[in-house]
Amino acid sequence: MRHTARALRAACLATSALSLLAFTPAAFAQEEGASADTGDGDIVVTARRREESLLDVPIAVTAYSGAALEQSGASDITAISDTTPNVTLENSRATNSTLTAFIRGVGQQDPVGGFEAGVGIYLDDVYLNRPQAAVLDIYDVERIEILRGPQGTLYGRNTIGGAVKYVTKTLPQDFSLKLRAAYGTYDQAEGVITVSAPVGDLLRVGGSVARLSRGGFGKNLTTGLDNYNKDVWAGRGTVEFGGYGEPVLIRISGDYAKDKSDPRGGHRLIRSLQTGTPVLDDVYDTRGGLITPKQDIEAYGLAMNVSANLSDTVTLRSISAWRKDTTFGPIDFDALPAVDVDVPGFYKNEQLSQEFQLLYESDRLNGLVGFYYLDAKAITNFDVLLYTTGNLLSLPQFSSYTGGTVKTATWSVFGDFTYDVTDQLSVSLGGRYTSDVRNARILKQRRIFGPDPQLGGVAPVALVTDSDFKGSRKFTKFTPRASVSFKPTDDHMIYASYSSGFKGGGFDPRGNSTGAPDTNRDGVRSYQEIFDFLTFDPETVDSYELGYKGSLFDRRLRLAVTAFRADYKDVQIPGSVGVDNNGDGVFETFAGITTNASKARLQGVEVESSATLARDFAGDGSAINLAGTLGYIDGKYLKFINNLGVDVADFRRIQNTPEWTASGTLSGQFPGFSGSINASTTLSYRSKTTQFETPSPFLDQKGYALWDANLVWSSSDDGFSIGLHAKNILDKQYKTSGYQFVAVNPTTGVPILTAAGNVTPSLGQEGVVTAFYGNPRQVFVTGTVKF
Repeated sequence: MRHTARALRAACLATSALSLLAFTPAAFAQEEGASADTGDGDIVVTARRREESLLDVPIAVTAYSGAALEQSGASDITAISDTTPNVTLENSRATNSTLTAFIRGVGQQDPVGGFEAGVGIYLDDVYLNRPQAAVLDIYDVERIEILRGPQGTLYGRNTIGGAVKYVTKTLPQDFSLKLRAAYGTYDQAEGVITVSAPVGDLLRVGGSVARLSRGGFGKNLTTGLDNYNKDVWAGRGTVEFGGYGEPVLIRISGDYAKDKSDPRGGHRLIRSLQTGTPVLDDVYDTRGGLITPKQDIEAYGLAMNVSANLSDTVTLRSISAWRKDTTFGPIDFDALPAVDVDVPGFYKNEQLSQEFQLLYESDRLNGLVGFYYLDAKAITNFDVLLYTTGNLLSLPQFSSYTGGTVKTATWSVFGDFTYDVTDQLSVSLGGRYTSDVRNARILKQRRIFGPDPQLGGVAPVALVTDSDFKGSRKFTKFTPRASVSFKPTDDHMIYASYSSGFKGGGFDPRGNSTGAPDTNRDGVRSYQEIFDFLTFDPETVDSYELGYKGSLFDRRLRLAVTAFRADYKDVQIPGSVGVDNNGDGVFETFAGITTNASKARLQGVEVESSATLARDFAGDGSAINLAGTLGYIDGKYLKFINNLGVDVADFRRIQNTPEWTASGTLSGQFPGFSGSINASTTLSYRSKTTQFETPSPFLDQKGYALWDANLVWSSSDDGFSIGLHAKNILDKQYKTSGYQFVAVNPTTGVPILTAAGNVTPSLGQEGVVTAFYGNPRQVFVTGTVKF
C-alpha cells in the first residue's frame, strides 16, 4: 500500500427564505446537461451513480441545484440544513470553516483529529477525511446532494450516517464568462469570476476566483477585532479532455481556499467567578484576550477524475486525489482577558486517495464494483494555558500541552447491483468489506513558561509528562445492503431497504495516560492498561427504511415519505474534561475522553413535498408553488455505561438532533420587466436541541423558527439577473454550539453549584460556559452577468 501511495502522490502532483421552487425537497436536482424535470414530471437524479428517475431510487435523498442555491442567496453548504429533514450542518464552535454534520442523529460534535466523521463530505466524489475546511462556500456549483442513512456500497469511503455530495460544474463547450457579486449589511462584499474556454475540439480549460468578505456581527471588546467576520479568498481551476459524446472524459481540477477571518470568540453566559465580570448585552460580542497564533486557515487539493466507456454496457472510472489543510487559530474558552482557559492551536491534515469503479448497465441489470484506498494523517498540536490555575500552584505561565498524530490507512472493496425482476419489481443487493488501520502518537505534558514555540511561545519547560504513547489498531468489517422496490404504476413507488454502517475505532489524540485505571491492582499502569484506556472501539448501525415516492393529481403534487429505524451500537462520543490529579480540588490539566455508549435507537419519519398550486393561469407561464419538508426523529440511548460503570442512559441525549425539523416555502414565477420575476419566502423550524450527550441548562437551544425571503429578476435571455435577499428577517438569536467546563453530577449531568449558587469550574478558575450563535438578520443584493 505504501508503494501505491507513493505512485498515487506522484500521479496527483504530476496531473496537478430558500427558494424551494428549485429547492425541491425530494431530490429535485439535475445532472450535468440533464433537466431536473423532463417535462412530464420525471425527476432525474444520480444517487446510485447513474442517471435515473427519482421514482426508481430506493434511497432517501435530497438535492439542490446550483441555480436554486444562487436564487436563494445561499453562501455556504450550511444553508441547506434549514430545508432538509433530520439534518444538521453548521459551523463548529469558534470557527468559520470547520463543519459539524449530523444526519438522523449520527455525526460528530467535536472535530478531533484522528476520528472519522459520521457524515461523509464529498467534493466531486473525493471524500474529505477531516471536517476542517469542510464548510464549502457555494460558487461554481452544479448541485449538492444529501443522502440519508449508511453509505458504503456505492461510494468510496464508508460513512455510517449519510453523505453530502458537493458537485462542481463541468466546463461548457463554448467560451463562457460569468460575473457574480453581492453587497449587504455588515459590510458584506462578495465577488466571483468564472471563465472557461475551449482549446481545440476536445480540450477545455476554466476556473473561478472568489472573494468572500463580511464585517463582524459583533466586536471583541478586548482586542478590538471584529467577531464573526469573514475574510476568504478561494479559487478553482479545471482542465477537461473529451466528453460530450466522446468515450473518454478526463477531468483534472485543483482548488484553494485561504481564510484569514478574525478569531471567532464565544459569548459568556455566566458572570466570571473571580472578577465578577458581568455578561455582555450583545451575544455577538466577546472579551477573549488570546490572539496568538493569528488565525490562518489554508486548504487545497488536486484531483483527477477519469471516465472511459469500455463498451455500450461497461464504464471504468478512476478518482485520484490529494488534499491538505492547515489551521492556526486561538480559542479563548473563557472569553475573558484573563489567561484562564486559553487554547492556541495548530491542526494539519493530509490525505491521498484512489478509487476505481467498474459500472455495468443493461436492460435489467445495473450496478458497480469498486476499490477504494485512503492514506491520511491528522496532526493535533495545542496548549491549554491555565495561568490563573498556575498562580494558585505557584507555577509561572502554567499550561497543559497536547501533541497528537493519528495516521489512517484504509482500503475497501464494494459492490451494488439492481436487477429488474419485472417492469414493476426490482431487487438490489450490495456489500462492502473495509479494513482500517490506525497508528497514533500522543504526547501530553504539564509545562511552565508559556506555550509551545509553534504556538507563539519561546522556551517552555516540561514539569510532568502525562502521556507519551504509541499504539496501533486494525479494524475490519463487512457491511451489507439490500432493498426491494415495487412500482404499481409509473407515477408511484414503494420500497423497503436494509443497510449496515460501520465506522472504525482509534485513539483519542488528547488522551491522558495517567488517567488509566490500574485494573489488575498491581500498583503499576501497564502498557496494555494505558492502551485500553486511550483507544475506542468501532461503532455500527443497522438501518431499516420503508418509503413511498409518487406524483399525484396530474403530477401537480410530488411526495416522498420515509419511515426509518436505526439500531446504533458502541456510539463514539468524544469529550473533554478537566483533570484533578491529586484530589485537591484544583484541575491542573486537561484530557480527552471518548466513550463508546453501548446502544442507541433512532427512529422517525421524513416527508418532502412540492405542489403546483397554479400553473399558466394567465397564459404567460406564471406559476405558484408550495414546497415543504417535515422530519421527526425519536432518538434514545438504550444503554450508556459511564466511566464509573453506571448505566446513565436515562440522563443522556442524542447530540445536535432536534426531535422536529420542518420548513415551508411559497414561491412564484411571473413575467415582468422584459424578463421573469421569482419571488419566494421560507419558514423553517427546529425544536429543542441538546449540544452534548448530557443536557446543559446553559447551552441547549429551545425550539426556534427562521424566516427568509428572496426576490430575483432575470432577463429573458438569462444573461443578467439582480436579486434582493433577506435572511433571518425577525433577527432570531439562537445557539449553535458552545463550551462548558463545569463540575457536574456524573450520573445526571446536572451542574454542581456552590453555596453561593455559582457553578463549580472543572477547568480554570473563572468558569467556562460560552456559546456561539447563528447569523443575525442579513439583507443583501446580488447581481449576475453572463457572457
